[in-house]
This record gives sequence, structure tokens and C-alpha cells, in this order.
Amino acid sequence: MSSLKRLSVIGVFFVLLAGTLAHFLYDLSGENAFVGLFVPVNESVWEHMKLLFFPMLLYALFMISRLKTKIPRLPSALWAGDLAGTFSIPFLYYVYTSICGRDVFLLDLATFLFSVLMAFLIVCKLASSCKAKTLKALSGSFGIVLGCAVCILFLCFLWFTYHPPRAEIFRDPTA
Repeated sequence: MSSLKRLSVIGVFFVLLAGTLAHFLYDLSGENAFVGLFVPVNESVWEHMKLLFFPMLLYALFMISRLKTKIPRLPSALWAGDLAGTFSIPFLYYVYTSICGRDVFLLDLATFLFSVLMAFLIVCKLASSCKAKTLKALSGSFGIVLGCAVCILFLCFLWFTYHPPRAEIFRDPTA
């Protein structure tokens, strides 16, 4: 198994475990405001996007440190995977709740699992692509755009944790 595939499989398990633990970390920390910047502080869909985004971002930095010299387009592939996985959470949630008419715990778990798997599949596909056009796009301006999008989302998570806009995605259904 190639280094990319092996580290991606490990990454899936890391993000699933870290994301699951992160779900409970805010309460376990005594509702520490700093911890709340990186883990869900309530049950809103927005806050649950953190369960994938931050663990995958942390693991992405690890993967880059291990494989960047072997796979120069890896950072862009990781940014694309993290963004796609993170945004698939609200997409899938709102699709299934519109069909079912309500929130279903097992479907929430399946949404998280699917989003993590999809994120790492995207990483593997993009990082191992041999097409010249894909390589150029990932290592060029498109890679910069992806990196900027990750930074913007990072800042949005920090700001919106304690200053959420009035939009459905930020609404805590338990409040």
C-alpha cells in the first residue's frame, strides 16, 4: 500500500475518533471558551461541521510534513478534501431531514462517517492524479484559492462560535 493510501486510511480513523471525542470535549472542559473555538459548543449543524474540519486540518498538517516532498500537490488535495467533507455535513443533513421530516441520530452518524470517507477519497484521487491539467491546477492558483478558503472557514468557525448569525444552520435545536 502506498504511503498516501496508508496515511489516508489512518486519517479516516483519526478524524472519526477525534471528531467523536470532540463532540463531548466542550462539556468535559467545563465549557472552556478556548476549547469551544475548535469543538461544538451546541447542537447546531454549523458547530457539528467542526467535528470533521479541525481533526482533518490537524491530520492534514501531519500528512504534509510526511509526504510533501513526495507529493507536491498534497496540500491542495487535503484542502479540497477537508472543505468538501466539511460542507457535505450540512448538505447531507438538510437533504435527509427534508426527506424524513426530522433529525435521526443514526443518519447523523452515517452523515459524519460518509463525509470523512468522502474527504479522504477526494484527497487520494486528487493527490495521485497523473493528469497534467489536474497537476497544474492543484499546484497553481487553484491551490492558493483552496488554501485561502480553508483559512476563511477557519476564521468563520472562530468568529461564529460566539457570534452566530441568524440563520438556520447556526440554530441550536436544543435551545
